[in-house]
Amino acid sequence: MSFSSPRGSSSQGPSSPGPYSGGPYSGGVSSPSGSSRRRGVGWGLVTLVVGVIAYSVVMRVMVRTDNLNLFPTLLLIGAVTVPLAVLFVAYAADQRVHGHEGLVALTAVFGGIVGTTTAGSLEFDVLHRMPWLGMLAVAVIEETAKLIVPGVIYLWGRRRTAGMGVVLGVASGAGFAVLETMGYGLNALIATHGNVDAVSATLLLRGLLSPAGHVAWTGFTVWALWRCADTPKPSNGRRVFVWAWVTAVILHAVWDGTSVWILHVGVVFISVLGLLSLIVWSRSTSHQKPASPWEVV
Repeated sequence: MSFSSPRGSSSQGPSSPGPYSGGPYSGGVSSPSGSSRRRGVGWGLVTLVVGVIAYSVVMRVMVRTDNLNLFPTLLLIGAVTVPLAVLFVAYAADQRVHGHEGLVALTAVFGGIVGTTTAGSLEFDVLHRMPWLGMLAVAVIEETAKLIVPGVIYLWGRRRTAGMGVVLGVASGAGFAVLETMGYGLNALIATHGNVDAVSATLLLRGLLSPAGHVAWTGFTVWALWRCADTPKPSNGRRVFVWAWVTAVILHAVWDGTSVWILHVGVVFISVLGLLSLIVWSRSTSHQKPASPWEVV
């Protein structure tokens, strides 16, 4: 059987779009449309606006009625709004991950549950035995625990694209940040004997800074993990991953272990700039290579 050249003459009639030509009905990956990206950013903004309004309404009702049954709702809204908005933006940046909403959602849920539970257990054991390690131990444990679920996905599947790494990293970091923030909010309520203002301050601070914390650190670490399969020389990819993880640990340790405001500003700047750079990079390269088919190992 012979195949005509894809550049064949007009006598063959109009050629069908190739598998990676980006046509609307092709089996490959088309370049991300501006409209889908705008929708992602739009959903992020909508999430922020709706979250702020919902938080204000729940707060007013809880204070007016003195009904602490609404406190879990307040915690959830305050903790999830900003990380979810960032996740929407990251997801919209790369069309290669579209169609895998379920995988992203599961990564956020189980990444948070597995990450916080593992980190809590290990931190308790390690800090009791070696308290002198302090915040460095916390940083190492948490930055490793957040990689468990993305790491399982990486080993289990074959969809190893840079875009998928960024999104799954943001999802796992967001899940971890949400649950951790809810825990801090509950602790603030107990420690202040029911001071709702202290809870709001905790949720506001941790919520606003989540893109510069767990979300960013896990985002660029998991991006580097996925790069291990993209680089021609695997050893180069592994070095990038190790450096990304070490960078995340250092930023985390500096953030938790110091009270110098200029260092905190530096951590925020580096973390946010790094995450935004990866999202923009993912957006600009998502049309250059097709995503490999998903297959179970």
